[in-house]
Amino acid sequence: MPVLNRPFLEHVLLRLKEHGVDEAVLAISNLAEEIEACLGDGGRLGIKISYALEKTALGTAGAVKNASELISDSFFVLNGDIYTDLDYSAMLDFHRRRHACATIALTPVDDPTHYGLIETGPDGRVKRFLEKPKKEEITTNMINAGTYILEPEVMSRIPALQEYSFERQLFPGMLAAGEPVFAFPSSGYWIDIGNPEKYMRLNFDLLAGKSGRYGFERGDEVVIGKGCKIAASARISGPVLLGEGCEMGDGAVIEGPAVIGAGCRIGGGAIVRSSILWDRVSFGEGCCVASGIIASDCCIGEDICLDGVVAGDHVVIGHGAVVPQGQCIEPGHTLG
Repeated sequence: MPVLNRPFLEHVLLRLKEHGVDEAVLAISNLAEEIEACLGDGGRLGIKISYALEKTALGTAGAVKNASELISDSFFVLNGDIYTDLDYSAMLDFHRRRHACATIALTPVDDPTHYGLIETGPDGRVKRFLEKPKKEEITTNMINAGTYILEPEVMSRIPALQEYSFERQLFPGMLAAGEPVFAFPSSGYWIDIGNPEKYMRLNFDLLAGKSGRYGFERGDEVVIGKGCKIAASARISGPVLLGEGCEMGDGAVIEGPAVIGAGCRIGGGAIVRSSILWDRVSFGEGCCVASGIIASDCCIGEDICLDGVVAGDHVVIGHGAVVPQGQCIEPGHTLG
């Protein structure tokens, strides 16, 4: 999944590298071959990457247990769909000073009912876990942020080759046994990108400079990649990131926030507004897309209007097709 035209996992790995992490293990199952082909051994990123493949679903803790042969020291565990500005170095220092077996990052949210709520004492020691609480059960807005530090001996509490959960089994069991489980609060940027709306929000938040990274600070920058061909009458209003080798025809418009991948073709008079295009997307003349996510190698015919549409890779929408607002189109489908 590209974020600002770079695979999301690269963002995560490079943030870890900034804090001194030089080795990562990816616990993978779905799309394992594609992920390994993209990231390889990590040499391109300057961080060693190994892989632990799940043949059957093992749950959050079971997946880590499956990688235990590759673990010999204190280690971070990160949910793979979360972007955060968490200070990993400060969290590790806190973990060591508390002599914790497990430290759980916390983040505040407006509505904790969809997450795992965690109550702590004055010293940060965890007192209670409550997964997806009802409104009347809420006593704090601090939730499990999906980042942990664990000591290797914790792995002995997780059964091998069984589905097992950090949130519902491992951590409550450690708490019941009186083991030192602590929580590290953070007010930095945090978002999980488990649905299209949140995925789009992350891209647009980064364009707006909310995390203070990637060169976007004012919220109106226009960054144009190498080799782009933009007609003199075309118009771009930021914030916009335009990948390498893109083309914009006469009168074409991009209205930010928008992220356009490499090799995209935006025909004459076409409008892209508040949308994300992956690589090699082709828009015919007079097209309009608003609040959409269009994956790689899609071809959209002339005069097609898309509003809130999510299209997978290799989708073709022919001239004259009518696409309902907010429709999700499976990869490889042809409409019209």
